[in-house]
Amino acid sequence: MRRDELDVYAALRSGFGDRLDGAFIRPADGGAAVLTYADVERRTAQVAHALRSLGVVDGDRVAVQVDKTPEALLTYLGVVRMGAVFLPLNPAYRADEVGYFLADAEPALAIGRPESADWFDTAARDAGVHRTLHLDADGRGSWRDAVDAASPESPGPCSAGADDLATLVYTSGTTGRSKGAMLTHRNLVSNALALQQIWGFRRDDVLIHALPIFHVHGLYVATHTAMLTGIPMIFHRQFDAAAVLASLPDATVFMGVPTMYTRLLAQPGLDEDVCRHMRLFVSGSAPLLPETFAGFRERTGHTILERYGMTETGMNTSNPYAGTRKPGTVGLPLPGVEIRVVSGGHALPAGEVGDVQVRGPNVLRGYWRRPDKNAEEISPEGWFATGDVGVFDEDGYLELVGRSKDLVISGGFNVYPKEIELLLDELPGVIESAVIGVPHPDFGEAVTAVLTVEPQTTIDGDAVIADLKQRLASFKVPKAIHVVDELPRNAMGKVQKNLLRDRFS
Repeated sequence: MRRDELDVYAALRSGFGDRLDGAFIRPADGGAAVLTYADVERRTAQVAHALRSLGVVDGDRVAVQVDKTPEALLTYLGVVRMGAVFLPLNPAYRADEVGYFLADAEPALAIGRPESADWFDTAARDAGVHRTLHLDADGRGSWRDAVDAASPESPGPCSAGADDLATLVYTSGTTGRSKGAMLTHRNLVSNALALQQIWGFRRDDVLIHALPIFHVHGLYVATHTAMLTGIPMIFHRQFDAAAVLASLPDATVFMGVPTMYTRLLAQPGLDEDVCRHMRLFVSGSAPLLPETFAGFRERTGHTILERYGMTETGMNTSNPYAGTRKPGTVGLPLPGVEIRVVSGGHALPAGEVGDVQVRGPNVLRGYWRRPDKNAEEISPEGWFATGDVGVFDEDGYLELVGRSKDLVISGGFNVYPKEIELLLDELPGVIESAVIGVPHPDFGEAVTAVLTVEPQTTIDGDAVIADLKQRLASFKVPKAIHVVDELPRNAMGKVQKNLLRDRFS
């Protein structure tokens, strides 16, 4: 049987199985014991037995809204090891949001934080979830007690097959209510194997893990590639630029989002010497600004590798590990993954902008209980409509122009925000920009720019508009320029343009 036909835990076990005495988690703060791969085997077996004792059966959903701890990560691994379905929830979600997710997913068990127990347990009960347990920021609580009391003996082979659900991850819900992306064992394993291959993971690597674990990037991409290789992770409970900087001399790989790189650049100690053992810096989940890309290379001698993925597909493309990494692009399709740019259902040649579609073993099985969305976004031939707008260059590198929902249609003309944002970001004193469309009685939508600027910088909106008129067609030029202290972002650093549209409409 091929590795991509195994369940998630069996595939990971095939990677670390001969390294049971090796470290899996090294706490960044030094305040807790190192967790070995033998501990992973024992503790995930206990998680599986604890779930069984609580009445969880194969295919049941297990919802988890807790802080980032080794115990939380082991909970995920134990859930998929026994054949249940893991449902991660952002700890920032509040009662109404959690109530929606629980009512929609109908988990057999919900695990929350003790400080949120009053509203969490009420939300669970109102959603029909009759069993809740808790896990605190130190990895203690009623859930930990249940695991400690369970048998460490092997629970036996996973009941799930490669095409059964491993996890249910809700999309960010920037338009409408969030949808549950159904990801199978094959989706996760095939993606991890492809990334391990193209990023050149090796047995002497050490990964800095500073990402949240309620999201595809930290929970699957980072963790799975490490486990498939049997290497240690330096485990940061949250991202702190100074703490990550202190970890760099002991590591070889770092995965982050653009905001993390800008904060690292603000650290005076970031230089080539502190990065002397590093071999790879990966960025994703949001676009990386050209100045961040260039600034990081100048300071460290390392060229950040950008890639492109999403909740529904895991990773789709990557700039090459060995080869040209083009700033502003997200690289080439992963092995086994097909990408096309289409308009009106027809594939477009290089150089033409259109809707990005993906097909491959990484593409979700569908949305949970949403046959309407499945029919709308997944073609009979298996092409998934990502909602992104992009263009291939002559070398086959994909550049993302924006989201189709962010497309501005002004006076009947299509305006792609990224084109304008690139010009705005070049202006002296501008840190970052976001271009949106707001309702307009004449044009339908008016192109509007929102900027963040450096301290003591004054922006003359009329002068900016006059400058852009010299470089852009008139229908693309913003009708208004707004300056804000910061752009609203979600947990993974993506700018929430829907909130900007609400604010400036």
